[in-house]
Amino acid sequence: MSIMLEKLIFLWPEIIMLTGAVVVMLVGLSRSAAVRKSCTAITAGALVLAGAAVIITSDPAFIDAEKLATQPAVSVYIKLAAIGIGVLLLMVAGSVPDALHATKDSEAGGGESFDPAASIRGEFFAFFLFSLTGVMLCAGAGDLAWLFLALELVSLPTYVMIAVTRDRLIAQESAVKYFFLGALAVAVFLYGFALIYGATGFTDFASIKEYVKHNGASPLFVTGLVLSIVGIAFKIAAAPMQFYAADVYEGAATPVTAFLAFVPKTAGFIALMLLVDLVPGKLPEAVVVLLWVMAAVTMTYGNVMGLLQFSVKRMLAYSSIAHSGYMLVGLLAGSTLTNEALANGHAGILFYLVAYGLGNLAAFAVLATLEARGEEAATFDDLSGLSKRNTILAAIMLISMLSLVGLPPMVGFLGKIYLFGPAVNDYTLLVVIAVLNSAISAVYYLRVVSVCYFGEPAPDTTISENPPRRTAAMIAALASLVIGLTGGWLVDAAKDATVQPVAKVKKVAPAEVEKTAAK
Repeated sequence: MSIMLEKLIFLWPEIIMLTGAVVVMLVGLSRSAAVRKSCTAITAGALVLAGAAVIITSDPAFIDAEKLATQPAVSVYIKLAAIGIGVLLLMVAGSVPDALHATKDSEAGGGESFDPAASIRGEFFAFFLFSLTGVMLCAGAGDLAWLFLALELVSLPTYVMIAVTRDRLIAQESAVKYFFLGALAVAVFLYGFALIYGATGFTDFASIKEYVKHNGASPLFVTGLVLSIVGIAFKIAAAPMQFYAADVYEGAATPVTAFLAFVPKTAGFIALMLLVDLVPGKLPEAVVVLLWVMAAVTMTYGNVMGLLQFSVKRMLAYSSIAHSGYMLVGLLAGSTLTNEALANGHAGILFYLVAYGLGNLAAFAVLATLEARGEEAATFDDLSGLSKRNTILAAIMLISMLSLVGLPPMVGFLGKIYLFGPAVNDYTLLVVIAVLNSAISAVYYLRVVSVCYFGEPAPDTTISENPPRRTAAMIAALASLVIGLTGGWLVDAAKDATVQPVAKVKKVAPAEVEKTAAK
């Protein structure tokens, strides 16, 4: 079997996702209302088929993935996680197009009066699939060019999703802020990629790693790595690229905010894991200092600002920043092995992405079911007395907040153990800062619980009838609890993914490396 054919087979999941995106975009233009309504089902079908394809193509007897991806086991883990949480995100966001005035106006007459230019139904679900496909492509990236294109496939659809999925000017303002800051971040990390290429003469990760192994990390290479990390910090909402998060999260529709909190962050951390893996052995001192400072500043800034918020969406935005700081601790620890239980820093990141994704999604799903004064519920007052209105939604919010704090028996507790554990010996002070920040975060997380259970019901708040959103919230909350109690299997999956030998997309002979260095 040729390498090109094997690569295409390996990319079956992504091809299915992209095909689904194209199909759903075309279906959204149909004059038949029944056909247009099938966009959600087609999107769900594409996710399910892609998940099945991931499982099939991950079988070593079917295809040798070791020569097709830099970290094939990590790729499988992330693809399945992205698809699994993507299904829940679809349940939360599936009714967004129906609520928009543009869609209602374009479809009001039906038949011949349908205006396809005004409806965004097909486009919304297509962008949803495009962005998730970008995450999957990031996980399977084998060179700098591929990684750059995958990261942009994650981000570009989200700019449009923010702007068009809410009937308020603030959404367009948020999209513009997000776009221009995103363009700045792209310029920074793309310049970093160019310096890495200039320092080594290669773009594929295996060759770069082999070059650095034989020739060491030159100042030009280290500069490129530093710039790449700083630029990608935008994707994960980490310092110094975190300032957009609160405004963008507040301006976007709540289901889209849930999407933003998980999808770009996952892509960003996978990209960072691939980049730091380019250095065999210990990271250069400049990179260590950068990651140390980024982690400390990011988590502290996020938690301190979270204390000052009156909007739940802004609070969750700063919470997202803080969690990026926690995961940077795991990135700094890297693949430093401690013991079988604690695995390594990269395994901790993989596990924590799922833990954070579930807890965060449950909170946003509950928030999306509430309406206040004809608008989305956004403030703490809008959640007041929720337990007296709906005990299940209040319980889901309780589980979500406890998981985000990191209290047992929730999955967030296990996540922080496996995230901070590998860093205890080498970065003790940073772990202490992380633990203190986790304690600080309990103040604003438990404030949400307090208003839900001890406040008086808000007279202007209503609970919308949206069974898919409630179901997604319940699944995410139950998963947070169940994995927290029986999460050893997921820990083992994350650990097994990160201890796989690094595949070499291109075998580079020492003579070729020396020849390139001489040039």
